[in-house]
Order: sequence, then C-alpha cells, then structure tokens
Amino acid sequence: MLDKIAILHTNDLHSHFENWPKIVRYLASEKHKLENQGYFVITVDLGDAVDRAHPLTEATDGKANIDLLNQVHYDAATIGNNEGLTNSKYELNHLYDDANFDVVLDNLFDLKTGKQPTWAKRKKIIKSKNGTKVKLLGLTAPYHSTYELEGWNPVDDQKIIPDLIKNDNDDYDVMVLLSHLGVTQDRLIASKFPQFDIIIGSHTHHLFKNGEYDNKSLLAAAGKYGHYVGEIKLSVSDGKITDKVASVVKTSNLPEQADDEHYIQGLEERGENILAQSKVADIPYSMHTSLRGEPSIMKEGLEAMKEKAQTDVAIMNDGLFLDDLPKGIVDKNQLHKILPHSMHVMKTTLKGYDLWRMMMEMEKNRKFLIQFEQKGMGFRGKYFGELNYSGIDVDMKTRKVFYNGKIIKDNDSYDIALLDHYSFIPFFPTIAIVGDNHILYDQTLRDVFATYLSKKYPLNKKD
Repeated sequence: MLDKIAILHTNDLHSHFENWPKIVRYLASEKHKLENQGYFVITVDLGDAVDRAHPLTEATDGKANIDLLNQVHYDAATIGNNEGLTNSKYELNHLYDDANFDVVLDNLFDLKTGKQPTWAKRKKIIKSKNGTKVKLLGLTAPYHSTYELEGWNPVDDQKIIPDLIKNDNDDYDVMVLLSHLGVTQDRLIASKFPQFDIIIGSHTHHLFKNGEYDNKSLLAAAGKYGHYVGEIKLSVSDGKITDKVASVVKTSNLPEQADDEHYIQGLEERGENILAQSKVADIPYSMHTSLRGEPSIMKEGLEAMKEKAQTDVAIMNDGLFLDDLPKGIVDKNQLHKILPHSMHVMKTTLKGYDLWRMMMEMEKNRKFLIQFEQKGMGFRGKYFGELNYSGIDVDMKTRKVFYNGKIIKDNDSYDIALLDHYSFIPFFPTIAIVGDNHILYDQTLRDVFATYLSKKYPLNKKD
C-alpha cells in the first residue's frame, strides 16, 4: 500500500514573533490541505524558538514562547542552544512544564546523575493511519564549556549516534533526525550514517529551498526567524521510501490579517510591562553611550565587571550598550533594552607575555572593530564598537603594557575581567588558546550591571 507522509517544520525562531501569526495560520491550513490530499502530517520544531533579546522571553524565562508553540500542537520539538544555555538548569527543567508537545533529545544528560532530563524523550515513533512508522530522534549543539557550567553533560553527535544505531531494535519504516547541530554536522552525519532517511537541520540558519541530497539522506532546512516554513513529502510503499522531496514557503508571501501587528506589538508590550515593574536603582546622572571614546556608561560597566570578577582590570566594547540610561529610577526593562545580550563576565588569568600578546591583538583590531557588524554568539547588538580598558594601559609607541600602572612582567600572572563572548570570536585568539578562563555563569552581563547599580545607587525605601 502506498502511504503519503508530510512533515512541516520550523526552526530558529529566536523570539522573532513578527512572523508568528502567519506561521500558525499557515501550519493549520497546510496541514488541513495535505490531509485532504491523503497525507499523514507531522509537525516539528528544531529549537532556538527562545531568545532573551525579546522582553517577553526575558520576563517569563521563555515560558511565553512555549505557550506560543502550543498554538501549533507540534508532534515533537528538540532544543537549541538558546533553550539550553540562556536558561539556568532550574529554568530549563521547568521550561516545558506546560508544553502540549514532546521534546525529543538524545544527547543531553545530567552531569551528576548521568540521567536524561525528565522533560525529554530519547525517541518518538509516530504511526500513520496506513501503518507507516516514523521514528524521530533529536540532537542539539554540544557546547561542553558552557553546558557543564549549568550541570549538563552534552554528548557529541559523532559519539552518541553510533550507540543509537547499534542499540536500535525499534520497529519503524522511516528515521528522521531533528538536528540543532548545524549544516556541517548534518552533512557529516549523512555521509557516515545512511540510516537517517531525513535530516531536518537548524542552528546555522541555513536554507535549503528544495532540500539537499547527501548519500542516502534528504537534508531540509528553513533558514531563521520564521522567514520560511519547511515541508517534506514522502511516498512510502510497503515500508520503503519511494520518493522524498523538500520545499519551503516564504512567510512574507503569506497573507496578513488586520490584527497581526496589534498582536505582535502586544507581546512586546506585555514583556516590557512585566520587566518595568522591577525597579533596580536610582542613578544621579544620565549615563551616555557611544561607539567611540570612553562614554560614562562604559566606565560604570567596567567597574561592574571588575566587581563581579574581583579583578583590578576589565575590558569591554562600546557596542554592548545600545542606548543611554537617563537620570532617575532604572528598571529591568530599561536594562534589557540597552543590554539584550546573552553573555557573561569571564575571569581570565594570563601570564605577562600572553597578556601582552592579547593587548597587541586588541590594539591591532581596535579601529576595524568599531563599526564591525556582528550578530550571534551571545551578542544581540549591531556594531562591536571601540574597546575600553580599565586598569590596563598600552603604549603603542614603545609596545609596552601597564597593569595598574606597572609594566607587566613576562612570567607573572594577571587576572582580567573579560566577556565570555571574547573567547568565541576570532579577533583575540590568545584568550581561547592560553587563557585560564572561568565564565561566571550565574548571572548574565545584564544582571551583573543591575546588581552593581543597585548597590552603588540604591533605591530609596519609598521607591
């Protein structure tokens, strides 16, 4: 008997809710249309639906995003690094409390117990009306250095997949991988493990308008931010796939409704209102920002970093602060607007020679980076901006570096407050190569700044 299966997929929404009303309507109407054409329809999401750059996500620790996903009634979803790493372990353990879909995830375990989280399933097998069995597996990007800070053990896909296949005694006809690993890993998996009939990809925001065939696998991907929705169609005869094709639909081409804009704006306003209720500090002067120079807000930010890392030296870039802070009462909504980043303070220890080399790297790239457009790896601004130092000076004429006014010595050790972001970007390789780096993961940079302001400029009791 010929069976027709369709898989509708979304990925990497990153809290870009501006496309969400269209997506919900399209998925419902397309599912109905396909079912009328004789298809058995499965809907999945590939993760990174959550992004704390949106005020409602920040205000609800991502639970509002799950409420929105519930509107689709997905059959399954896997997690992205934004779900896994911008939430504390407690928050992630409760993120899906009210989800009406299954979370499928095979490569994340509790670091202490070695057990799979209770909110996730290792697999899901869905049986069509005509008896075709579709097995879903899920893998997420294994960021060891940061997941482990939250008490998770992420296992590499190339290590876990052989075990999954070796121990595979399940009865199914089609195997689908929900991958939040990125296009390079998806292609590698396809080349090494032809057991995967379909690999639906995400994480690197790649787009395959008509799919990509690698070895025996069909790779599908639908870009980012809800700009596209993906669709895969399978023909299965007597348990064997006879045809498989992938396509996407562009959401900007889908019809709008009159209240879409009001709905989208309402989500943002709801988040802002929740955050604004939390007052933080009463600052006595307006703190200004700029992409160049040493703006006042940067000086305060550097002091906040030093206090957090307990160092005498800190370095950060102007582009982190997206706007000024006006004099008066400061609330969490204001801080979220000016510091929407998912990054953390990092305490780095370097020998004197390595510190000198890092400072040379920073000075070499200083002018280039001022208007360097950047996105990702925790950064949610537009431009990198100019580097600012506190407690460290560089004389480029003599190429000497001074730490607290004293010239550094090659074999002495020096502590510096940096951002974890600097260990991920390629401009200052010394940090990742030889730095003794300790990410202070208990607070985001935004929370570090809030704590500092609340201590230095406390609210009056009447506030």
